[in-house]
Amino acid sequence: MYHYQLGISATEHDNFVIQSDQTNLLQSSSWAKIKDNWGNERVGFYQEDQLVAVASILIQPLPLGFSMLYIPRGPIMDYQNKELVSYVMQSLKKIAKQYKALFVKFDPSLFLSKHLIGQENTETTDVQAIIETLTKEGIEWTGPTSDMGENIQPRFQANIHKDFFNEQDLSKSTRQAIRTARNKGIQVQFGGTELLEDFSSLMKKTEARKSIHLRGRDYYEKLLITYQGQSYITLSSLDLVERKAMLTNDLEKNKAEAEKFTEKTKPGKVENNQKEKERLEEELQFLEQHLQAGRQVVPLSGTLTLEFGGTSENVYAGMDEEFRRYQPAILTWYETAQHAFDRGASWQNMGGIENSLGGGLYHFKSKFNPVIEEFVGEFNLPTSTLYPLVNKAYKIRKKLRNKQ
Repeated sequence: MYHYQLGISATEHDNFVIQSDQTNLLQSSSWAKIKDNWGNERVGFYQEDQLVAVASILIQPLPLGFSMLYIPRGPIMDYQNKELVSYVMQSLKKIAKQYKALFVKFDPSLFLSKHLIGQENTETTDVQAIIETLTKEGIEWTGPTSDMGENIQPRFQANIHKDFFNEQDLSKSTRQAIRTARNKGIQVQFGGTELLEDFSSLMKKTEARKSIHLRGRDYYEKLLITYQGQSYITLSSLDLVERKAMLTNDLEKNKAEAEKFTEKTKPGKVENNQKEKERLEEELQFLEQHLQAGRQVVPLSGTLTLEFGGTSENVYAGMDEEFRRYQPAILTWYETAQHAFDRGASWQNMGGIENSLGGGLYHFKSKFNPVIEEFVGEFNLPTSTLYPLVNKAYKIRKKLRNKQ
């Protein structure tokens, strides 16, 4: 016999999630503390005295006292067990009535397909059977959506798995970009709240560049504190004084070489020397402008990473576009992943990518040999006769928000 219990402990919930094959950050009990503008209910589903499924449910208030229940990347359970799936869905209906919820939305950690960059796509046939099981329970599958904005969570993500991550296995251009950043003096450090000021400034620059609104310093601090010991900022920076000294030295060598040229010197060598001189002088002028503005050590790129149960996720990333020539983002993301694996993660989620697998996010993240994972997407469990009307309004509102 199955039964469920509301308000199970965070420890019991998290232990179950961590031991499952569907471990993910959004079903950690602490994620509800981040989303504290929503309500939260942790539910345990038991067979006799054995915990067999869990769900951390976010509760969004709606007008007139109604609500919507949302289970990000859950519930966590054996979806092959039809009897269990049926019981969990029927129980969610009962829980929804307690909260006057018009429907329950969930997007479980199940994949339609997975593939390494450059390799054949592998479809997971068992998920199709799971979709059939759920739809027979009266649940609506929103299907393989084509646009990122159609879902709450990205339906496609780039996930670096430890077994496939090695600097030597990266493409020649990616390895070159990493070497270039290092050779130009970029320093990478890992830390917490002490790096917040620099990280927040990079996020503001990213917002301005992309004309989008993300979060503020207080929110990033909340992430670090809530996941204390399971979070870090990766920050790359450049000491302008040191870089200027390097370039000045290179320019002196360049001039010394030019002084040795004679009429017999090959024109190509003279031309290369002149081009290098122009490049060095241009960068020195660039640095001098920033030094005169009172800047010395400049943050260039940063990521904010959260960990849970042997997994690692980049939740935010920013860069100063003005210093793009130093290619800080590639080095920063590489070091972020390497640090995650050094800390014991089995995979490092770089976050969502375009469903078309052809946009800027995809092209950047593909540099790191990730596995491209396609989630099954969202399901809606109607719990009220008002569901069709409310769901239509929900879709319209989401489209309008995506256009902003």
